[in-house]
Amino acid sequence: MALSRSHNLISSSSLISGTANHGSKFGAEAKTNNLCFQRTKERIEKMFDKIELSFSPYDTAWVAMVPSLELPQAPCFPQCINWLLDNQVNDGSWGLHNRPSWLVKDAVLCTLACVLALKRWGIGEEQMNKGIQFIMSNFSSVTDEKQQTPIGFDIIFPGMIECAQDLNLNLPLRSSDINAMLERKHLELNRNYTTGRKEYLAYVSEGIGKLQDWEMVMKYQRKNGSLFNSPSTTAAALTHFPNAGCLHYLSSLLEKFGNAVPTVHPLDIYINLTMVESLESLGVDRHFRTEIKRVLDETYRFWLQGEEEIFLDLTTCAMAFRLLRLNGYDVSSDPLTQFAEDNQFFNSLKGHLKDIRAVLELYRASQITIYPDESVLEKQQFWTSHYLKQELSSGSIHSNRFSQNVSSQVEDALKFPYHANLERLAHRRNINLYNVDNMRILKTSYCSLNIGNEYFQKLAVDDFNICQSMHIEELKHLERWVVEKQLDKLKFARQKQSYCYFSVAATLFSPELSDARMSWAKNAVLTTIVDDFYDLGGSEEELLNLIELLERWDVEEAKNCCSEQVEIIFSALRSTICEFGDKTLTWQGRNATSHIVETWLNLLQSMFKEAKCLRNKSIPTLDEYMENAYASFALGPIIFPAVYFVGPKLSEEVVRDPEFHNLYKLVSTCGRLLNDIQGFKRESKEGKLNSVSLQMTYSDGNMTEVEAIEKIKVVIKSTRRELLRLVLKEEGSIVPRACKDLIWKMSKVLHLFYMNTDGFTSNVEMVKAVSEVVCEPISVNKVVSKCQM
Repeated sequence: MALSRSHNLISSSSLISGTANHGSKFGAEAKTNNLCFQRTKERIEKMFDKIELSFSPYDTAWVAMVPSLELPQAPCFPQCINWLLDNQVNDGSWGLHNRPSWLVKDAVLCTLACVLALKRWGIGEEQMNKGIQFIMSNFSSVTDEKQQTPIGFDIIFPGMIECAQDLNLNLPLRSSDINAMLERKHLELNRNYTTGRKEYLAYVSEGIGKLQDWEMVMKYQRKNGSLFNSPSTTAAALTHFPNAGCLHYLSSLLEKFGNAVPTVHPLDIYINLTMVESLESLGVDRHFRTEIKRVLDETYRFWLQGEEEIFLDLTTCAMAFRLLRLNGYDVSSDPLTQFAEDNQFFNSLKGHLKDIRAVLELYRASQITIYPDESVLEKQQFWTSHYLKQELSSGSIHSNRFSQNVSSQVEDALKFPYHANLERLAHRRNINLYNVDNMRILKTSYCSLNIGNEYFQKLAVDDFNICQSMHIEELKHLERWVVEKQLDKLKFARQKQSYCYFSVAATLFSPELSDARMSWAKNAVLTTIVDDFYDLGGSEEELLNLIELLERWDVEEAKNCCSEQVEIIFSALRSTICEFGDKTLTWQGRNATSHIVETWLNLLQSMFKEAKCLRNKSIPTLDEYMENAYASFALGPIIFPAVYFVGPKLSEEVVRDPEFHNLYKLVSTCGRLLNDIQGFKRESKEGKLNSVSLQMTYSDGNMTEVEAIEKIKVVIKSTRRELLRLVLKEEGSIVPRACKDLIWKMSKVLHLFYMNTDGFTSNVEMVKAVSEVVCEPISVNKVVSKCQM
């Protein structure tokens, strides 16, 4: 990418020192590791066939307490009683086996609920006594702030203590402890009453019991008969307010799961989308295209049907919107309108609970704006980013053990917006951030292997290192090619091989895209050299000579080149064009050399026009400047040859269609304007004009540098939005999605390079990123130890 004008040199050989043997070593081990890789894939494939959700002793106990409608002295669901009797832990508790030390409070809650259920029906005295002993031995956890507190604990636990008193259950607690808990419950119930709080109090209805307004609670009943998809809330409602829908919901759960229930159901759409999100964010989604398409097709069908499981849970709704839109499904942002403002969110249940995962999903969704009239997403992005920054700086996210991993995700999402997040850099960070712990907490804790597991992470680590071993060899090949073509002898030229290769390895990383990577990288190196040549390395005679040689094409270099510099550049250009022109025959069934030559000619002519303008000191209008500047930004020779090697067949009609040119023009415009902002001060000192200086010039002194830059940022934002719209557009588009994705990936590269400074020119800005993508394999042991901390 010939994007700026410094002549600092950075050698990729220094970046890959110490890793030269990595590729060959991996090659020797590849056959051995392949079987393990395939087995891991198969395990993940099977996860799409079945959602695994842990049983909840807490919720099962509440279902067990529901009396029969015909015979109130008997349980409506006796099978739940039997399950409780059979599933007590050895220490006398009920709850998740192998629970961490900071979930004892949850175990006390679950155990009390189970003891109450047994007492309610006068069965299991031995189990009750063991349960009471566990509660008393661990009662200090109730007020221990280091313990993870389930949702609604300060209402539900005292409520169950009152229930125990009503059942004459002997809990040897001090009256002062009981009074303190009841006082906390009273304070909790009488806090400021908002819409979100009203919903929250309905959600924890089992802790309010006879004092609850059950008619109000039933307003939250869903089509499946449940209240909040919560078996415990639904069971409590059915106990106090007989309802056919509640009965049907609980009966259907036991029909599905047997003798016990999970703490939330249904959760299938959320869990399936979480699996898709995990595989995409870890960079291994291409191994599961069939499974992912099946999930997204089904989710889209539910979206069109207005499925409550999506639209009544804002986390699921935001995630579904983002994943569907990014995968080409036509979805409206209208369902997110209800959360366009922060006060709307905080008047919801998840807002009342300050659910940071929900806010993060809303923030991620807000970045996928593709229409000018989607102000709802812009408003949403404003308040969610502000709130996430505020929570991050206050440290409140870290205080929740279940959110510690989320805090790192929040920090990452704020630092790297979607439009500047290069895939392989993101994958590496996500592998390190991935939480193999599959535990979550609502009113009680639950587990799902589909949400977090070591198989996802292991496959991602292996895949990253496999791809990287190929990247190392390709970068070394690029280094040799530069020397073979004598490009290193051109003293005026920047040597940016490592940056050029990094830009494509970080985006088109899979092994089968090697030709696309080498086409991108070699042409990026050449455009950088040619840019420097037309900017300051060549005379006017040499610049015209190079254009003439490319126009004539079939000429003897020694006789027709006016200088050694021209001969070196033209020789490298011609051999590279021929190399990839010949390869298009294999990929496309036709030779695209003429199109590649034409692309290069367009670039040289635009660069010559720019150089001539500078020599003549003429001042173009802003429109005149941009009409040439987007082409002279030098993306054409990088993009157009590479698209031939990403898979789809491209006819002459497709590559010359206005849609293709428009995509190229949009990404080039973004790049040019980003470069102009970061290069303004340097170019001003050199007497060069760009869009920033022209804005100021034609304002007659009424516009400052800051104002000009802000105006250009608005243009960049709208141009980027239009580019993403065209990339995601399915209906009426003839350019294959893989080719459009390549152009969008180029846009991401540009936004990352120019996020804070002129990263392409800088000697140090991108070195760490290059090393992480191309040179440093991920250590499995380090990742595992980090996850176990």
